[in-house]
Amino acid sequence: MSEDGSVALRMWSVSEDAKFLAYGLTSKGTDWVTIRVMAVDDKRTLEPDTLSWVKFSGLSWTKDCKRFFYSRYPDPLTEGGGNNNNVDGVNLNHQLYYHFLGTHQSEDILCWKDSDNPKHMVSASVTEDGKYVVLYIMENCDPANKVHVCELSALPNGLEGYRGTTGGLPFTKLVDGFDASYDFVANDETIFTFHTNKNAPRDAKNVLQLRDLKTGALEHNLPIGIGRVCGISALRKDSSAFIGFTNFLIPQTIYEINLQNEVPEMKTFREVTVPGFDPSGFNVNQVFVPSRDDDRVKIPMFIVSPKGIPMDGSNPCLLYGYGGFSTSLTPCFSAARLVLAKHLGVVFCFANIRGGGEYGEEWHKAGALGNKQNCLNDFISAAEYLVQAGFTQPTKLCIEGESNGGLVMAACINQRPDLFGCALIHVGVMDMLRFHKFTIGHAWTSEFGCSDKEEEFHWLIKYSPLHNVKRPWEQTPCLASQYPSTMLLSADHDDRVVPSHTLKFLATLQHVLCMRRTDAKSAVPMQRNPIVGRIERNAGHGCGCSTQKMIEMAADRYAFMARALHADWRE
Repeated sequence: MSEDGSVALRMWSVSEDAKFLAYGLTSKGTDWVTIRVMAVDDKRTLEPDTLSWVKFSGLSWTKDCKRFFYSRYPDPLTEGGGNNNNVDGVNLNHQLYYHFLGTHQSEDILCWKDSDNPKHMVSASVTEDGKYVVLYIMENCDPANKVHVCELSALPNGLEGYRGTTGGLPFTKLVDGFDASYDFVANDETIFTFHTNKNAPRDAKNVLQLRDLKTGALEHNLPIGIGRVCGISALRKDSSAFIGFTNFLIPQTIYEINLQNEVPEMKTFREVTVPGFDPSGFNVNQVFVPSRDDDRVKIPMFIVSPKGIPMDGSNPCLLYGYGGFSTSLTPCFSAARLVLAKHLGVVFCFANIRGGGEYGEEWHKAGALGNKQNCLNDFISAAEYLVQAGFTQPTKLCIEGESNGGLVMAACINQRPDLFGCALIHVGVMDMLRFHKFTIGHAWTSEFGCSDKEEEFHWLIKYSPLHNVKRPWEQTPCLASQYPSTMLLSADHDDRVVPSHTLKFLATLQHVLCMRRTDAKSAVPMQRNPIVGRIERNAGHGCGCSTQKMIEMAADRYAFMARALHADWRE
């Protein structure tokens, strides 16, 4: 798609007759997407089907295989809307459109907009029978949405009759509150089945079950082991379903499940083989760590270690966390981390701290808004456990997190710089007083709060990484105290967590920590561990990088970690 790998495939959808592929491309890591359509038989890109100003959208074809629904923001030049394609533009007035193949975007039908709620986001999917389109309305980044439905088969003149109109389609409200998430599964005429997180706590791992669609009765538990189900693909008319699965020691594998047998048969359809990798050389364990603020709260943590390691605190260790937006941190395969484990003896761990979705919405809310300190307490407790159990020691412990996880890492090195030997902080939200003023940041106020409100300002100022950098040697009697070796990573085209977060935090660390002792003749710097920034060019919030760039980024940060932890390479 591009020689330098800066163009990425963000989304795609194939028409039911398999004649057309609608796909979305993003350039240099931005969240903005351009949708194109390809004729599958000759791989010809259709004209004039180029759709712009698309962000946070789905793609859903109608039954005729000639049209599809998608979401976009208004064109700021011709339609206004308060957004632009710069990193500072605020994203407002998300709308649902319907596109006809072979026509310009200007002819698309506006199906839904809500001028009274410009911060809401929308997406849609067409039911398998083609009779309905299901509209999802999101208020913010909470795992909750409204559900409206339009009966396409009941439109007097079909969707064609709405050409040139701006009033939208006649939707019926099914769920009109933001109490939980609802994701459409199937329908029998007017009986709709949804997948929901309502009353649905779990243990940081997926299970795979076959249930009766009408009654919900459990028919079969399918054996997948501890890991992550990363995709389910099937139509009701099909005799087989396809399941994607991975865990710490299994690269993503696709299983085919034969649904015609009385007992479903599950067999490998596609699997990835990693040359030189032997899973028998590693142990995977799950432990439950009491949180430091409430020992009744048990924090799940996965620990992957080379077999036969000493439990004397001498092992380098990499602890990863996220803890936000109800995102569950489930087991997944990482070739890079396994290389560290095999050749550097690294123990790597996932801490399922509060704020995630591992135990449902109660677990999420326990680490959100005014409870954000719980995330930090949980992560610190996980780190302390690894030290106390003999896996590692503070000078051998590296922590890593991305985006919201980057916020957690930055806040933790502010609060406990003595506990860590190294920190790798990716695209973190560092300025908790101003994050809502950039791009989609306003949608995060449901997770963090907003500094424009006095009570919430006081929540945020207590842990905001940018506003809590202190000189450790002034906080403890030990003059040797300092921040761990730290690498801050961002990208110049990140328009989700804009790079100013990382740059301001880096500058603040430099300003506060780069001072020399005034009471010593040698004027030795108090902060001797390096604090560096790595800004990737032509990349964004975790995408827009070629494979070669991704390898270089991993090599840079893990080489930095190895040097900081004094971890030696071994064959």
